Order: sequence, then structure tokens, then C-alpha cells
Amino acid sequence: MKSIVLARCALLVPFVDVLDDIGAPAERMLARFGLPAHPEQRSNDYFPLLPAVQFAATVQASQGLTDFGFRAVQRLQLCHLSEQFQVAARHAPTLLAVLEELCRFVQLEDNFVRIWLERHADDVRVCSAIAGTSGMPHLEHSQWVQNVMPIYVVRHFAGPDWAPATIAFEAIYTPDVETQACWPRTRFRSGQKSSWIDVPVSLLSLRNPNAVKDSGTAPVFQPIGTDVVSAIKLMLPSYLGERMPDIAELAEMARTSVRSLQRELAEAGLTYLRLLDHVRFERAAELMRKTDAKIIDVALATGYTDPAHFTRAFRRIAGITPREFRDRPEMSRSNDMANNER
Repeated sequence: MKSIVLARCALLVPFVDVLDDIGAPAERMLARFGLPAHPEQRSNDYFPLLPAVQFAATVQASQGLTDFGFRAVQRLQLCHLSEQFQVAARHAPTLLAVLEELCRFVQLEDNFVRIWLERHADDVRVCSAIAGTSGMPHLEHSQWVQNVMPIYVVRHFAGPDWAPATIAFEAIYTPDVETQACWPRTRFRSGQKSSWIDVPVSLLSLRNPNAVKDSGTAPVFQPIGTDVVSAIKLMLPSYLGERMPDIAELAEMARTSVRSLQRELAEAGLTYLRLLDHVRFERAAELMRKTDAKIIDVALATGYTDPAHFTRAFRRIAGITPREFRDRPEMSRSNDMANNER
């Protein structure tokens, strides 16, 4: 079974910012494509990428925009990338080392993306591709993000005006005149086997200007899940407190049938409703461990309109009420408590 291609909500925020600036109804447009309505509030949660590509293409046409993907990535910054990558980058001594860390940590940004380095004469190509999307239309919006991330990394070393000699897209795509004017010394290539930028080998030894001087431990990389059950668990928290996708929508995102998706969940000992209960529970437990939010606010934030319903659902999984959970700090691992239900 195919899984659901996910990306961190932080990467969707610049697209929403463009719409907000032109006065377009961003929330309504996101909802039309089954996307989280407020990605800016959930930067470390995940959204389904393929509906987002359709969203970008449709919005570009309906709002009379040109190169929506490029407009959005102009607002992207390194601080939008995962905290784990940022920590790893601060421990890396050279540009080459930081690019190697990007190759490792990029799967925290997108569960099916891959970035790798290839030597070509006096350049190294920073290549990227998302598995299972080859030949899909309108991928240039996503591929702008894939190409601009390493560009911003190189600029951190080579200066804010650095631009690659070549920016290549896997999509069949030509930037418009206005976009090309922003890259006067850059050649664009289309229809490549992967997306990539050229980085001169001579830059790779540049020292990291902000490298940490202590010997602290760099973060350990743990890739996010790519199977369909793991993908659903990662994605659902971005919808908490708003309309949740139903199982038919999830099946469409996974490019499978409802019956096949139900069978996959059953093999993991789950139903969709039970999985949703666990996702809500885990987020509620996290909020109660890390914040002083009132129980009723935790209930609303996790999609329960009735606090009594929230309390019953929480007790069914944890064996105790939310208030008892908060009063028992040793009950700190949601996975252990989730096992109490089985």
C-alpha cells in the first residue's frame, strides 16, 4: 500500500502568508483541499503534501498569481527548518558538513524526501526527490522548497547574495520573467531526473561562522515513519481542534481504497476511531505535562467539545482522569499508558 506523503506545517506557512498579504481567504482555501486551517500554530506537526500541491496550483490560477511556490519560498528561512537540523548544523564545522546534516535531517521535513550530494566537475550537486511523485503535475511548488533550503544553507557561509549557477527542477516548468530576474546569473533547467542546485567545490571547506565551541552532543537522527499507520498518526495532530479528515479522505491521500486502509489499520490492531482517540490522548497528555492549561482548554485543543466526553476517553486509555494524571507526574509516558488499553 502507498503511504501518505507528509511535510512539516512550518513549510506551509509561507504559502499562507502570501495569501494573507493579498487578502485571499486562506483558511477557506486550505479547508477546500483538506489541509490544516492554521499551520502557523502547528509548525512541528505534519500536513499531507499532495493535496497541498493541488492547493498551490489552484490558488495560483484563481488568484492570478505567478510562481506561487517561488513567492512563498522567498519568505522561507532556516529557522523554519526542524530544530534538530538547526542544532546539528551548529555542531557542523564546515559547509560540507552542514550539507551532509541536511541530507540526514531532511526526512524530518518530509517523510519521503531524499537529499543527496553528487560530484560534477568543479561542482557538487545538491539533489532532491520525493519518492512516489515522479510525473505528477505542479510539483514545482514543492521543488522550489527543496531547492531553496540548500541555497539558504550555502548563503549562511558564502553571503546573502550567493546564487547557484544552475537551479534544476524535476517538474516540467519554466519560471516566469519576473522570477528569473531575481536570479540574473542562474540558469534554470526543467524535466530533470531530480531537482538540484550546483555548489562550487571550492565553497565546501568554508568554516561555519556560528559553530558551537563546546563539545555538546549533537542530536541523534530518528527518521519519521513512512508506513501508512505512522503517517496518519503524524498527520492527525495538525487537525486537532478543527474538522478532522474522515477515513475516505485519508484513503484518497494514501491513494488506496477505504477497505484497504481499514485492513491496514486492522493489521496494526486499530480502527480509525481508536487511532484518533490515541492521537488525541497523546496530545492531551503532552499539553498537561508541558503547560498549565485548564482541563477544559486541553479538551477543546484536542477536538472535544464536551469536557465529560474528554474525561471518559482519557480514562479509557490512561486508566485515570485528566486531573489525576496531572497530579501524578510519574505518569509521563503516553505510550506506556496507551498500552494499558490493550
